[in-house]
Amino acid sequence: MTHCTTLLPPSWLDADQLHAGTVLAIDKPLHWTSFDVVKKLRSALNIKKVGHAGTLDPLATGLLLLCTGSKTKMIHHYQGLEKVYTGEMVLGKTTPSIDLETAFDSEVTYDHLTLADIHQQVAPFVGTITQVPPAYSAVKVQGKRAYEKARQGQSPVLRPREVFVRSLELTDIQLPSIRFKVVCGKGTYIRSLVRDFGQQLGVGAYLKALCRTHIGTFSLEEAYALSALTKSHP
Repeated sequence: MTHCTTLLPPSWLDADQLHAGTVLAIDKPLHWTSFDVVKKLRSALNIKKVGHAGTLDPLATGLLLLCTGSKTKMIHHYQGLEKVYTGEMVLGKTTPSIDLETAFDSEVTYDHLTLADIHQQVAPFVGTITQVPPAYSAVKVQGKRAYEKARQGQSPVLRPREVFVRSLELTDIQLPSIRFKVVCGKGTYIRSLVRDFGQQLGVGAYLKALCRTHIGTFSLEEAYALSALTKSHP
């Protein structure tokens, strides 16, 4: 990864500037939670006031924005920026978490599907759509995170919400795998989109891989590898 010089001046590691407030674009590693990244950098860079502007699931990778100091007051602004994701869904199998965090709980044949069947499902998922967040998500239900209830074997009741999807592009189809690109607004759950897409096809689907590549004008190509920021701070 190249250094994001458009985001930060050459003296970006200056303690005074970090405490005063800046934005760090991070390439979140696989299996890390967004809070793991915050905690690591808080310790490594000795910053007390730091927060992330938009959660990425542990099994997702890519662009994560961290705000320090006075910039934490702008987290809501950065959360509201349009986002771009690339990913891979697999048809014919489902899991409770809609990704590979949990074991498969159903499997059906997808042999009857044609490319036309699949492409016809794109249009209903573009524009203002309604989706229910995944049971394994950070949405609060009666004061607890939904994923906490789900991991205890409970079925959290989650309310549908409206989100905006600017575009959904199927970039490669090698059944049962479909690679895609999504441009969407705040609050869009890509796992929910994958779940609903599979349900509309009548075969189910799960999310195999996901990467966030853009948040507004911020790009993953400009992001720091986490190891580059913490290599001198084990």
